[in-house]
Amino acid sequence: MPDEVNTRRISGPFAPLAYTPFRSLWLAVQGGNFGLLIQAVAAAWMMAVMTNSASMVALVQTATTLPLMLFSLPAGAIADSFQRNRVMVTAHCMLFGFSLLLALFAWLDMLTPWLLLSLTFLVGCGTALNQPSWQASVGDLLPRDQLPAGVTLNAVGFNASRSIAPAIGGIIVGTLGVMAAFVINALLYIPAITILLRWKPERNPNALPPETLGSAISSGLRYFAMSPNLERIGLRGFLFGSSSVCVMALLPFVTREHLKGDATTYGILLGCFGMGAVAAALMSGRLRSMFTPERYIRLMMTLYAAAALVVGASTSLLFTAASLLVCGACWTLCFSRLNVSLQLATSRWVVGRALAIYQTLVFTGATTGSWLWGVFADTQGAGGALAASAVLMLAGAAVGFIYPIPSGMLDFDPLNQFREPKLALDISPRSGPIRIAVEYRIREQDTDTFLEIMEERKRIRRRDGARHWTLARDLEHPDCWIETFHCSTWLDYVRFSHRITKADEDVLKRIRALHSGGDLPTIRRMIERPTVRHDTISPKPPLNMH
Repeated sequence: MPDEVNTRRISGPFAPLAYTPFRSLWLAVQGGNFGLLIQAVAAAWMMAVMTNSASMVALVQTATTLPLMLFSLPAGAIADSFQRNRVMVTAHCMLFGFSLLLALFAWLDMLTPWLLLSLTFLVGCGTALNQPSWQASVGDLLPRDQLPAGVTLNAVGFNASRSIAPAIGGIIVGTLGVMAAFVINALLYIPAITILLRWKPERNPNALPPETLGSAISSGLRYFAMSPNLERIGLRGFLFGSSSVCVMALLPFVTREHLKGDATTYGILLGCFGMGAVAAALMSGRLRSMFTPERYIRLMMTLYAAAALVVGASTSLLFTAASLLVCGACWTLCFSRLNVSLQLATSRWVVGRALAIYQTLVFTGATTGSWLWGVFADTQGAGGALAASAVLMLAGAAVGFIYPIPSGMLDFDPLNQFREPKLALDISPRSGPIRIAVEYRIREQDTDTFLEIMEERKRIRRRDGARHWTLARDLEHPDCWIETFHCSTWLDYVRFSHRITKADEDVLKRIRALHSGGDLPTIRRMIERPTVRHDTISPKPPLNMH
């Protein structure tokens, strides 16, 4: 993490801005967000003008979120494998180019509903590539104790843009037309690209070679699946995303049909949503101290459901605007709390992929939800769709009684105790398969305790990449237990060993406390070989991976 810290004292939710690299990147990203929200207003209103179908209007939201559902996981693997500043520059260049295409087709009066959806989808692809790299960079740029404030500040920035940009977007569309909104969006990416090109993040000279894309995706999925806390967070994100999206997906329709408003009215309502989000984010630190994460999430989901009911039933601009203030507040507080919980429950080597899987779940819910709520609104009306989404939201809150978000988060920073052993055989990083055997000496009275701990040990080993894990007991020497597992190559074993975290150290200490056969359990590292002469390996100097 860079040591460059601004000497001005900044406290509260703005404390991360004291870190100059974070502040520069934060400003760059907010500029892009501002333009993207202006474009979203233009695209949604353009669709509402071109068609009377609520489902087509809702598909604009689907086209925006579908790339995040489809491509977040590959983008997360890219974020963990390559320099994140370069990934973000590429993403912003994509956003710039596709936004210019939207402006060009609007200028030529060639936009059709499906062409609008296609280009909106391509803009969403740039967003999908950018998000995991940016969110993972927050944890790299800030100390661990500033991570919640950094994540919340991202929400503050995005929703400050949401509170201003939609109103400005509505005015631009109403006075200058959609082409102007698309051009302004494209131009606002240029400062972001410039700042990102100037950012020179620190490099780790001892970093291992990156995994292939397929292997990185597989590692991320395995880590997520073997981490119960992440599964719970992902489930709640999916439920909240699929139900909360109904308000935003149907808001253009509600504005036109319920409130008899125009593009300016729509922009003002979006601004109310954003203002509620900003106001809530500024007091999120105090709220976090008042509630456990689970109670916090349940409260936000319940309040959002109540506000969605009012939006669906109201024909008053005042009541609808007030309800959107509540929706915006709950949206920011719930998603930022889930995001913080996930990052604190994830090792740094895989945080980009964990965030990407979480986003995939959220946007799978949002993408399918926005389409389904649109179809539902075509038959039951916007009020009926919003009422149904509120019921689903309450069901999501009730899930917390069965699968609560954990309150205490462990330290998932690397333990950094692994030292590559001196090898007597000449092998390359690709040599393998590698078989690891760990021998323990366990007294009979400690057997049950040992087996309980080894069940957790098994989960950790498999989570970090071990294959074919087994535990065996010697029939002639019952106090001897042998744990074995495989890694595909020597490089995979070195990666695996570097993934041990401080949170795993407790399990290591408990096992070693039960071991009675000397200072440490005996570890044997072996390479499997067929019994053919030309594969014989001769003694050579130790392998230096770095």
